[in-house]
Amino acid sequence: MKVFLDEHSKAIRVAGLVFCDILILNIASFLALWVRFDCTWSQIPRQYFASMYRFAIIYTIMSLIVFMVFNLYETLWEYASVYELTLIAAATAMVACLQFGMMGAIGYQMPRSYFLLCFVFNFILIAAIRFVYRFARFLRAEKRIKSVQDTRAMIIGAGDAGNIILREILNSNYLNGRVECLIDDDKRKQGRVLNGVEVFGGRDKIQDAVDKFGITHIIIAIPSADAADRRDIIRICQRTGCKLRILPGIYQMVNGQVAVSKLRDVRVEDLLERDPIKVDLDKIEGYVTGKVVLITGGGGSIGSELCRQIAQYEPKQLIIFDIYENNAYDIQQDLRIHHPELNLVVLIGSVRNAKRLEWIFKTYRPELLYHAAAHKHVPLMEDSPNEAIKNNVMGTLTTARLAAKYGTSAFVMISTDKAVNPTNIMGASKRLCEMIIQCMERKYPGTKFVAVRFGNVLGSNGSVIPLFQKQIAEGGPVTVTHPDIIRYFMTIPEAVALVLQAGGYAKGGEIFVLDMGEPVKIMDLAKNMISMAGYTLGEDMEIKITGLRPGEKLYEEMLMDEEGLTDTDNHRIHIGRPIPLDDELFLKKLSELDEASYQESADIRRLVKELVPEYQMPEERQ
Repeated sequence: MKVFLDEHSKAIRVAGLVFCDILILNIASFLALWVRFDCTWSQIPRQYFASMYRFAIIYTIMSLIVFMVFNLYETLWEYASVYELTLIAAATAMVACLQFGMMGAIGYQMPRSYFLLCFVFNFILIAAIRFVYRFARFLRAEKRIKSVQDTRAMIIGAGDAGNIILREILNSNYLNGRVECLIDDDKRKQGRVLNGVEVFGGRDKIQDAVDKFGITHIIIAIPSADAADRRDIIRICQRTGCKLRILPGIYQMVNGQVAVSKLRDVRVEDLLERDPIKVDLDKIEGYVTGKVVLITGGGGSIGSELCRQIAQYEPKQLIIFDIYENNAYDIQQDLRIHHPELNLVVLIGSVRNAKRLEWIFKTYRPELLYHAAAHKHVPLMEDSPNEAIKNNVMGTLTTARLAAKYGTSAFVMISTDKAVNPTNIMGASKRLCEMIIQCMERKYPGTKFVAVRFGNVLGSNGSVIPLFQKQIAEGGPVTVTHPDIIRYFMTIPEAVALVLQAGGYAKGGEIFVLDMGEPVKIMDLAKNMISMAGYTLGEDMEIKITGLRPGEKLYEEMLMDEEGLTDTDNHRIHIGRPIPLDDELFLKKLSELDEASYQESADIRRLVKELVPEYQMPEERQ
């Protein structure tokens, strides 16, 4: 019914425009002749009147056809701008040329200036009748804006993005509020007016503008700004207490996706101490497309994002393997909705179960494997160290051996910065996994074994961001373990995109180290999250220092001293030099470690220390 009404309304609108154009075309002809002879009817020769009458029907039909060709009846004139004005100019110029040529060919005599005047009157009147839509919309918007006094907005950025957002707010019947001013650091724009709104000043005038205009909402529309400028502007805006909205990034401009609907709340990642990470999508596509891909731990934070990104590159088949059925179900439903054409298999099981894994390898023969299955929570693994060994270490060894046995071309293991000089059993277990990868590369050269090491990812399961969000939602306090603790952060999509690209660089045995940018002080992170939630630190919300947790250290390192670094084509991805190992002795020790873990040995940390000398046991940290 709605479609029928929309079509009916459109037909009425087009019919109305056609009727108006018929009137305008003929009125313009009379006006052109009248003006040509000094606005005196008696001076107009009768043969010119006769020529105009005889040609009127041909002229009208010809003009309407030209207008249709130039889409003058399909354009949304409520949003008309310079482009639409250019269309009208081109269409009326074409009509004038055809009018001149056809009247001459038929033998209808008219003064030459008549054709020029016809063009001018046609252009003015046809443009005017169409821009009435725009003017009426503007008047409606002004009336609506004057009736809404509780929402007063300021747009930061008077460039292309800011202009588009401003126009949409001014023209929309569905957006409430008034844009009081714009802010832009470009001094050439300051003091000017954009669509009736003043560019009040630069970022140093943000607080002054808030006070003067009673601003309640700030829209940040500077997608081309670098991370440092964006971070500085966000922090200035946070101090105003206004509601913040932001246009995500420059790709929105490239894709033509600038719109009020694309605005979102300011997030923690907007305050990262670096620019967004870029990856070589062609390199990823080159080795993922058309392959059978297995992802262990595919329902977790990293694993599920791996699934989402790999699905975009049209793998031959995507196999998700996870022990937690709820997570596996969630990503399964997500992929079915967004990638219905994907050949998707979701399997439940543990990487500890060698027989289950072997059945999967034998049945599906994966060509690429991303190993994201692992226990990652540091304090919990400190309390259950044997479980870290069973799942992380032996699960990796079992999966790697089967990958080699069944001809998997590449095995990419997800590692962590906590594997560097580890102070906890989780980090030590991941360091053992990196050593397994290097050992397997030498033992089974038919498969490329690599590890990718990175720091914390924003919003991942068990990370500090969801914890802070929950504590803020409950009214606080927000708990920070130490005032000086720092961490490297990356968004989940960024980390996974780099993991995929690192896989494209793989030659075998590498430990790829992702450049996480500058570390973030967790205390600053907590303060920013409190501010973004609209609370004032000390008045509305407290931060409580709880002390370092078992196995936690003040800072994480990304690279062991003895490894060194080599670069790749992507300056965010580096390669650590493999550490020489006695492979046979290492594998023998792993077997002893495996047996001890299943015996629930109380001495498991000492056995790990023998394999990872840089691991600091709890008594060594006292």
